[in-house]
Amino acid sequence: MSFLGIDLGTGSLKAAIVDEHGREQAVSSVAYALDTPHAGWAEIDVRTWWRALVDAIAGLPRDLRDGVRAIGLSGQMHGVVLTDAAGEAVRPAMLWPDSRALDLLDAWPEPQPNPVAPGMAGPLLRWLVRHEQQTARRTRWALQPKDWLRVALGGARVTDASDACATALASPAGVWDTALLARLDIPREWFAPLAASYAASGALSPRAAQALGLRAGIVLATGAGDTPCAALGSGLAHAGDALLTTGSGGQIVVLANDEPAASRGLHRYRAASDHWYRMAAMQNVGIALERVRGWLSYEWADAYREAFGDAVSPASSNATNANDATNTSADDRASDPADAMLQASSSLTFLPYLSGERTPWLNPQARGGWLGLSLEHTRGAMMRAAFEGVAFSLRVGLDAIRASGAPVTALKLAGGGSVDARWRQLLADALDVELHAVDCPNAAPRGAAILGGLACGHWQPGELAGLAPGATRVAAPRGDAALAERYARFIELYARVEPWFGGTPHRGAR
Repeated sequence: MSFLGIDLGTGSLKAAIVDEHGREQAVSSVAYALDTPHAGWAEIDVRTWWRALVDAIAGLPRDLRDGVRAIGLSGQMHGVVLTDAAGEAVRPAMLWPDSRALDLLDAWPEPQPNPVAPGMAGPLLRWLVRHEQQTARRTRWALQPKDWLRVALGGARVTDASDACATALASPAGVWDTALLARLDIPREWFAPLAASYAASGALSPRAAQALGLRAGIVLATGAGDTPCAALGSGLAHAGDALLTTGSGGQIVVLANDEPAASRGLHRYRAASDHWYRMAAMQNVGIALERVRGWLSYEWADAYREAFGDAVSPASSNATNANDATNTSADDRASDPADAMLQASSSLTFLPYLSGERTPWLNPQARGGWLGLSLEHTRGAMMRAAFEGVAFSLRVGLDAIRASGAPVTALKLAGGGSVDARWRQLLADALDVELHAVDCPNAAPRGAAILGGLACGHWQPGELAGLAPGATRVAAPRGDAALAERYARFIELYARVEPWFGGTPHRGAR
């Protein structure tokens, strides 16, 4: 017996099969590209998603496919798929990186229960009813990406609270805001009723089963957004459990039993389980480091070596090194091979905001760059400052979470951008947390598969803690006073330059 999890991501679709104990048995991934027919638009033909699904399922072993008992779904959040009454898409899907509705956010005056971005379903649909009236007349359903996929598989037209609450059209609990929809002239009947993420919401149709090489009648779970699915797949099961993901952007998620209080710059959403979660979302992590690496003409191995020196071997990402780091004295660090480079970069600050920022500044006009450059600075010092700047931007987000009432001293760590031991140590020092790497490289599809197992009754919600994957402590904070001073300077620098970028006056993380 096994369970299939499908993660419909922004740039790829992943399919993973887990066994009855929640252990990953196989994974398959197919990449695709977004369409940008106009500047600032982000769209995709849903048929591209379907072809990727067919190819991904075909990449899984036949014997494992034959044992699939239920399917769970995870999907990119915020965007929207418009379909007619027959379920056919009436236009390409509009996705979260889309900024065409940037000038229409006045319909959501502050304070809002959650930050509102132009790529959310609400602003996108406001744009559509104004500019594509013929499309609006053909529309019967406005679905989240994973909900469209479930319907295509033969499932029910429903959504879950974790996706609904992130549309800017519903309460934080996920209940559709009828008054807001009426004010925006968006038809209420476009929106699907709510169901639990782990509820059974239909079964795989014979047509879809034939296309995918699966058995017809397999239970389909409602599913959830990719962030709550990743939290579930990473083992977050109790209030206070926290996760840091680092990819193109960065997210810090902290689970809560009850609805968190509103806090500027933070999201408070429903989880895939019966929990809530706080989330700090930072846009410039891997995307900023990748751009700096290109500007400085580095290969990644050289970027790490020249930014960090040889103080920590990149192959030494294990708990033993984390324990050793905890016991390293300031005098020991002063004689470190990387010390000269660190001293050279100590006067250098990098703001990583190359594409605006969400938490906590909520400023799409924020921009980045180095300040403090002098003739003695090398590109290694510039690369080191870039790593620090990204770590500091994550710390600002974490500080916003802490200020909201969630003390965080340890984070589970996931994401492809967090595997180098030197980078992990810098994150631990900058964030002042222990980091525990999760033994789960495909957390979102694993979380989706677990939802499938819940939907068919194999597991019960109370058993989720027992399904948590292993995690290894890989770094611990060393109480670096000099780094703390540079973080304070980073905050002061952003406050000083924010008006220059044309953003709103600096209001801090509160």
